[in-house]
Parts: sequence; structure tokens; C-alpha cells
Amino acid sequence: MAASALPARVRLVEVGPRDGLQNEKAMVATDVKVRLIDMLSDAGFAAVEATSFVSPKWVPQLADAAEVMARIRRKPGVAYPVLVPNMKGFDGALAARADEIAVFVAASESFSRRNINCSIDESLERAAPVFAAAKAHGIRVRGYISCVLGCPYEGEVSALAVRDVAARLTALGAYEVSLGDTIGTGTAGKTRALIDAVAEAVPVQRLAGHFHDTYGQALANVYASLGAGVATFDCSVAGLGGCPYAKGATGNVASEDVVYLLQGLGIDCGVDMTALRRAGHFILGALGREPASRVARALDAKAPLDA
Repeated sequence: MAASALPARVRLVEVGPRDGLQNEKAMVATDVKVRLIDMLSDAGFAAVEATSFVSPKWVPQLADAAEVMARIRRKPGVAYPVLVPNMKGFDGALAARADEIAVFVAASESFSRRNINCSIDESLERAAPVFAAAKAHGIRVRGYISCVLGCPYEGEVSALAVRDVAARLTALGAYEVSLGDTIGTGTAGKTRALIDAVAEAVPVQRLAGHFHDTYGQALANVYASLGAGVATFDCSVAGLGGCPYAKGATGNVASEDVVYLLQGLGIDCGVDMTALRRAGHFILGALGREPASRVARALDAKAPLDA
């Protein structure tokens, strides 16, 4: 676990419009989703995960995926990845002119079987044709691995199991693998050990961190990942989201908190905090709630945004 210099620049993937909104019970208007994505693009994110081409039966909140993709203002230099669970989802993403897709698998057999009704091996086999089709159409694929630092059914998850899944996603063609602490139980030491293990099979430059803040450890895990050489992180505006598998989960680490951490370390991420806060105010106003972000709350008290 040798010390590493922190990266000079970090790429942030804003996942609020997809991962943050998908568990909202009240339907969010398409107009609101489109404006949120445009505001986040303007805030300076390198990528904004826009939506998911899943069955409306399972995720009714994202049933308007095609309309969202048709209406967003695509800013040059910004990626707009969409989640694709299968070939039907890929066809929808292709028709919507998606420039990048994301594929999910789990590192836990129990989680895989309970949530997508198949083993890890079977999930990777199902993903293979999606990767092949994406390659044929020149669309980049990002891999997500759930439950890398704990499973709601199994508890501890082996770092070697995560390493093997990451290697297989990379072999299929994933340009990057995002390591997801789905239930937020990870700690800085376990995070560092996990990344060191996975980096034995996948270059650390192709790894990303995706940390939920259920136990208040997400920022510590981001910092531990930075020390291991990771330079891409997923985050969610205002801390939107939640994990239905962990009681009390607060969702992904808040984008405002990550940006503040990076600014304090002198690391460039290209995101304007004021523009990010405005996007947070907008979506929270639509949802009728307060921010989960500690930084957003502190800045609102210290320096309220102009109306």
C-alpha cells in the first residue's frame, strides 16, 4: 500500500438525473429532468448520466428516457451515458443517439440472483452481445460493479471476486469500470485495499469510484481512492438518491461535497460550485426537500444564492 501522489485533475460523472431520481416515488416531470441535465452540463461536469433504458415496469420514473435524450442540449465535450440492461435497452439507447452506455453487474452472487435473477456468470454472458453491438456502432461502454465493499445479503465481499468481475468487464470492452459501494458500508482502509487488489488486473487509470454515504464514509473513501491513483468519481447533485437495499441509505456522495474536497486539495475537476448549487436548488425545489449535501447546507447558510 505504497503512497501515491494525488492526481492533478479528476473527472466527475454526475449521476443524479439517473441514479438519483430512479427511486423517487413521485413522478418527476420530463421538463424538470431535461433542465436539470442542462444545468449540470453547464456546471462543468465531464459526464452527466442522463437516464436508463430499462423496462418502465421496473423503473417507471425513467419511462421517458427517449424523450429526455431527444430534448437535452448536448454540450460539446460532455458525455451523456445511459444505463442499458439488455439488448432491448441497447436498441432504445441507439435510437436515442446515446454516445455512451453503462452496463451493470454485481460482485455478490446473492445480490445478482435477487435483483436480476441470474448468477454473475450469466449476467456477464448476457452483457456480451450488448458490448458487441456497442462496438459495432462505435458507442463506448462503461462497466458498473455493485456491492464491491459489502452486500445486503452476504455481508463482506471478496476483493478478489471484485477483481475478477472487473477484469471480465474490461475483457468484454469496458473502457472504464466503476466500483460501487452500493450499501455504503465501505471504509477508507477497505477501499484502498480493494483498489490495490483490482488494479492487479485492471489499470487504476481505468477504475472509478462510486460511493454511497449510508455510514458517512463516502468522502473518506473518495480520498482513499485518490491516494491509490483513482481519478474518476461518480457523484450526485445535492446527494440525491438512496439505496432500497440498505435501511437509512442516503444515496450517492453529494457532488457539492466532492467538489469542495477536491478544491481543498488543489485538484481541478472543472465544476463550478455556484452553478452546481443552482442545479441543486432547482431539483430540490421540484422535489420539495432539503439537500443531503453538508457543503450545500453550509454554503446556503453562509452565502445564499441570489434568487
